[in-house]
Amino acid sequence: MPLLEVENLEVRYRTQAGEAKAVDGVSFVIEPGMCLGLVGESGCGKSTVAKAILGILPPAGHIAGGAIRYAGRDLGGMTPRELRAMRWRDIALVPQSAMNALDPVYTVESQLAEAIAAHQAMPAARRRGRIAELFELVGLEPDRARDYPHQFSGGMRQRAMIAMAMVLDPGLIVADEPTTGLDVLVQDQILRRIRDLHDRLGKAMLLITHDMAVVAENSDRIVVMYAGRVMEYGGEAVFRTPYHPYTLGLCNAFPDLAYRARALISIPGTPPNLVAPPEGCRFQARCPFATARCGTPPPLIEVAPGHVVACHHVDQAERFRERAADPETWREPAR
Repeated sequence: MPLLEVENLEVRYRTQAGEAKAVDGVSFVIEPGMCLGLVGESGCGKSTVAKAILGILPPAGHIAGGAIRYAGRDLGGMTPRELRAMRWRDIALVPQSAMNALDPVYTVESQLAEAIAAHQAMPAARRRGRIAELFELVGLEPDRARDYPHQFSGGMRQRAMIAMAMVLDPGLIVADEPTTGLDVLVQDQILRRIRDLHDRLGKAMLLITHDMAVVAENSDRIVVMYAGRVMEYGGEAVFRTPYHPYTLGLCNAFPDLAYRARALISIPGTPPNLVAPPEGCRFQARCPFATARCGTPPPLIEVAPGHVVACHHVDQAERFRERAADPETWREPAR
């Protein structure tokens, strides 16, 4: 049985201009021990998917359709109390900004202890032992647990948040942009730590990022999202032999050490208005390969076992890959 199933998920946000379709028909599966990477630029709906899974959507947001199941249990049918009981115990979050996630007036140890006490009775000495064990696991000195957040560097705070996510030994960890605001060396240390925990403890993970290189290095399966929809979904073939023009654009925008002379190519334009998104492919206005056919919604097409793409022109993918490597291609207006 899959650990997590997200099926045709739809999430809407109420705005003054109308309802924004932040997530529109997203589906994926996470098996026990799997790391699934969810990638896309800011505003594509990645964090909204995470909040829907955890049941922490803001008041303006609501699940408008689809289903989320954890170990066969329907999360959408749970009461707020039942969802609270599942958080940290079954599904835990490593949030985007560790700099602001910890309460500045309490020690780090007391905050981890509170997370434990909220879900299970545990003697104080055992709680301290568990916290010390977790600090060692994430590469922090156990004695530092009695310090306040302001005494930690940014990287240390992020490690402390990883420890907090592990405090009740959950089955699934959701890491939402876990390296935001950290310098590149600390980012590498945090990602190595997350990867080590995944490999050593066999934890299932949902890794959310805008960085194609991060998901390529750390994920077993990859979901590429754009403007609330899945563009491409599969294994390492998603970045080795991408089919969707948006995936090609993401790959172009990140450096490759094997081809240092290759120029980085940005995707021109901006994502569509999700209050009134285009009828067809949501990437069509920015796609250099768009045709009139893209005005109708593309179905998800299986191009190889376990590799699906939402594009009308998958038969031209090889030509697209060649042309996408030329910066001039992305300067052409969409047809």
